Amino acid sequence: MTRLLLAALGALLVLTGCTSAARETSAPQPAVAVMGGDAGILPTTVRGTDGAEVIVSDTSRIVALNGGITETLFALGLGDSLVGRDVSSDLPEAEPIEVVTQGHDVSPEGVLALNPSLVLADARTGPPEALAAIRNAGVPVVLVPEVWSLEEMPKRVRAIADAVGRSDAADAIIAASTSSPTRVRGEPVVAFLYLRGNAAVYLLGGDGSGADSLLEAVGAVDAGSRAGLGAFTPLTPEALAEAQPDALLVMEKGLESVGGVDGLLALPGVAQTPAAKNRRVIVVPDGLLLNFGPRTPQTLRAIAGQLDGE
Repeated sequence: MTRLLLAALGALLVLTGCTSAARETSAPQPAVAVMGGDAGILPTTVRGTDGAEVIVSDTSRIVALNGGITETLFALGLGDSLVGRDVSSDLPEAEPIEVVTQGHDVSPEGVLALNPSLVLADARTGPPEALAAIRNAGVPVVLVPEVWSLEEMPKRVRAIADAVGRSDAADAIIAASTSSPTRVRGEPVVAFLYLRGNAAVYLLGGDGSGADSLLEAVGAVDAGSRAGLGAFTPLTPEALAEAQPDALLVMEKGLESVGGVDGLLALPGVAQTPAAKNRRVIVVPDGLLLNFGPRTPQTLRAIAGQLDGE
């Protein structure tokens, strides 16, 4: 139910915003570390998370339909093989690559027009009819595991590396992507708010939101998890009163959608939190926060640095 909710939310427009009061984090993002190598050992046969057995014999024209997948392919040295991407694949190096999603929905016509040799996606990618149409056209489609925590990252990296015949490079990417982050001073309580103001969507993250894993990694306490909430709960004054966060964690576009920091602090119940009284808002780019890819160490540094006021 939780993940279906997040998938539905993903269909909304991606919205961004950052203010100086919240400390801007939109500096140019460094390229992911590339392991380098060859075209991989092909053909290879893999089984996707949907149970489908897929033979991959050509990785010269890949379409990646998830931001974390795109990052991992670049890290595997296959960036030049990417011909299509989804809207969440905002890695700077991927900017010239054609977007084949409308909002967050896959356009099968857009994918097939690129004559792909392989499509990589996960269970959140949809609609299912679009992936079925791509498969029915004879294109190999491999579904790799979803990732909602740091602990789940290695599983997806290995699945992607196996699919492109680069299993040998997986360990190095995993090691680089899961390096130990700097831990923050004390144990600040942080509430992750999923905001889509233009669609009147205001949610408080909790256990399984993805942000809880990141906050735990830097030594902070996820307010929603501490309050016993599920991954996403409607944001209410009562929920915030229970959470009493020291800081608020938001995505840039979500913050923009509610009118910046001042608009955020005007939401019902927010003003009564310690975070609002100190205007302590942690802002992370949308494509970085929950991607769980090779740039995740950058995400952790961004969260820890802002919590410590650096």
